[in-house]
Amino acid sequence: MVNRIILNETSYHGAGAIKSIVAELAAKGLKRPVVFSDPDLIKFGVTKKVADILDTAKIAYTIYSDIKPNPTIENVKNGVKATKKAKADSIIAIGGGSSMDTAKAVGIIITNPKFADVRSLEGLSPTAKPCLPILAVPTTAGTAAEVTINYVITDVEKKRKFVCVDPHDIPVVAFVDPEMMASMPPRLTAFTGMDALTHAIEGYITKGACPMTDMMHLEAIRLISANLRDAVKNKASGRAGMALGQYIAGMGFSNVGLGVDHSMAHGLSALYNTPHGMACAILLPTAMKFNASKTGRRYIEIAKAMGVKDVDKMDLVTARKAAIAAVEKLSKDVGIPANLKGILKKEDVDFLAESAYADACRPGNPRDCTVKDIKKLYLSLI
Repeated sequence: MVNRIILNETSYHGAGAIKSIVAELAAKGLKRPVVFSDPDLIKFGVTKKVADILDTAKIAYTIYSDIKPNPTIENVKNGVKATKKAKADSIIAIGGGSSMDTAKAVGIIITNPKFADVRSLEGLSPTAKPCLPILAVPTTAGTAAEVTINYVITDVEKKRKFVCVDPHDIPVVAFVDPEMMASMPPRLTAFTGMDALTHAIEGYITKGACPMTDMMHLEAIRLISANLRDAVKNKASGRAGMALGQYIAGMGFSNVGLGVDHSMAHGLSALYNTPHGMACAILLPTAMKFNASKTGRRYIEIAKAMGVKDVDKMDLVTARKAAIAAVEKLSKDVGIPANLKGILKKEDVDFLAESAYADACRPGNPRDCTVKDIKKLYLSLI
């Protein structure tokens, strides 16, 4: 079996990483970037940290901020117009998955104009050219969009999210600077951190898992488990650990896929605007229980990476339960709700189950599942 591994060209890690943006622009001959960032990051001065660096270097740029937390087709179309109007030769994407996903879709359409219909990019996108160069600056420790070949767009009209998978959309440079994440409130830190843990666990047990990504996912699980609680408390060491952990998780899952947890979470975000990371976190223990029988000894390694003691002395069933319990404990410690009560409406379950089954992440799930299976998983949480 041949395993393909795709990573971004260059990444900078550590406090002050954003100071290297100017040098990277110059090295690549890029002179007219458009900055993609959401309104809240602009309002609270996070975007300004990068803008000040560009201003000092006398680099001309424009800002595009029509970006929603779950970016829509309209956000992408407006971004294409703004990028063309600015005659931009690159995009600096500042934010979480929302800014970066919008930037990826826009960058792809700019260089592959026959895909101007955003819906045509769903699934394995057959584009011919790399997108407009993207320099990515994550402000959350969760999505790892700065190192993945995936992006997710919301179709408001059809009340669903769709996943696009395209090696041509990967940012050319990532600046993973924990100081850019310091302004995240505790709630958002918890949600995005649990999204990263879900990436790592789903990536580790997915059908496409391979030795190289196994190495990435186990280290990501270890880093996230050790640092998320402190990151929620806004400790610098916790922020740094999470910045690295979520990036490593992204390196892995981008290459091997995810599973039914993400498929189900996408529907919740599209229909109810539920924060993606919160949806993933609530679903994770339930999805792990569903998948346990098809994971061999992998839950043993998950439990070890999460710090569970004496795992080697446990039988397989007990070790699997210990891994799930460790996830539940971490979720509880950082304030994740235990179920979907007050979020999920029973009358929407049929629609959500159909959407999750059609989602691009579902086929990678280690245990094959039907629409009926997914309905049961949703209903078990209300």
